[in-house]
Amino acid sequence: MSNAPSNSSSKNPKVLLVKLSSLGDVLHNLPLVWDLRARLPNAQIDWVVEEGYVHLLEPLITREGFRGIDRIIPFGLRRWKKHLFKLSTWREFFAFRKSLQQTTYDVLIETQGLLKSALVCAIAKKMPDAVVAGLANATEFSGYEPLARSFYNQSVQVPKKCHAVDRSRWVMCSALDWPLLERNDPPRFYPPSFIQRIPNSKVSGLHQPYVLCFHSTARAAKRWSEANWVALGKEFAALGYQVVLPWGSPAEQLVSQSIGAQIPNAFVPSAFSIEEAFSVIAGASLTVGVDTGLTHLAAVLGKPTVEIYCDSPRWKTEGYWSNRICNLGDMQNSPGVNEVLNASIKLLNQA
Repeated sequence: MSNAPSNSSSKNPKVLLVKLSSLGDVLHNLPLVWDLRARLPNAQIDWVVEEGYVHLLEPLITREGFRGIDRIIPFGLRRWKKHLFKLSTWREFFAFRKSLQQTTYDVLIETQGLLKSALVCAIAKKMPDAVVAGLANATEFSGYEPLARSFYNQSVQVPKKCHAVDRSRWVMCSALDWPLLERNDPPRFYPPSFIQRIPNSKVSGLHQPYVLCFHSTARAAKRWSEANWVALGKEFAALGYQVVLPWGSPAEQLVSQSIGAQIPNAFVPSAFSIEEAFSVIAGASLTVGVDTGLTHLAAVLGKPTVEIYCDSPRWKTEGYWSNRICNLGDMQNSPGVNEVLNASIKLLNQA
């Protein structure tokens, strides 16, 4: 930990956070902003993120009475890769590089461990003694590209079983030569004032009270069975809740419609954006979901949330910072309907 910046900028350093994607990963990186502000209130904090996830960071933008992120720098790699040979793509890339290089950074914290995010660090302008910190090793069940290490001057060894929030904090603390933040320093995500002022959802068809059921996730093994969702949904409907079944792709929409057709008064909404998801989640009496980004959004917003783990390790992303979150299941050990129902009723009764 001896590479922390030692010049006068160390009290007010210019810090670049690099966490590009995906939804859950970006959310679990948010506590770094609060951790940095607690010790370096006058630091400049910028963040490079995939353009599709900018809305996740906007509530933390520095504004009157609040210091958070000073600058969000959108990165369009996912879109650019689809049009690699178009002149407009390269124009956008060079515009991104120009924007990134407006600031000369003292500390760069890269918590993804992938080549694409390490290359962002390489492109950024840096002080001669800048710290570029990233992961020295993979954690279990996470993507990692060892070549990324060649772009760091401080590679940080982390436990192989390490929660996503803890892993990011590990890299940050090493980069700045700080004692490791433990779980008795609970992570913060969004300003309470933002959460309290989330507007009512404008998604047509929602009726209070409702329960959100996030059944969809990219990997099939992480999904809870359709029969389980139907059985759970019928129980919620009998208790007087509208069961809401969001989706993110045409295939997921078909699953939502299939489940919804078997539950009285269930509702399959139109597709909604990440920005709209804040309002939809904030208005729900309860969110029940598998290990997927929107379930984690409910958890970081502090809303009553049941997280269902079917084929991913619970230790990696479970919501451990609130008694309004209940984590069930684990690797190849999905919970039963009664277990999820009982946890749901307990959370509903806390409200």
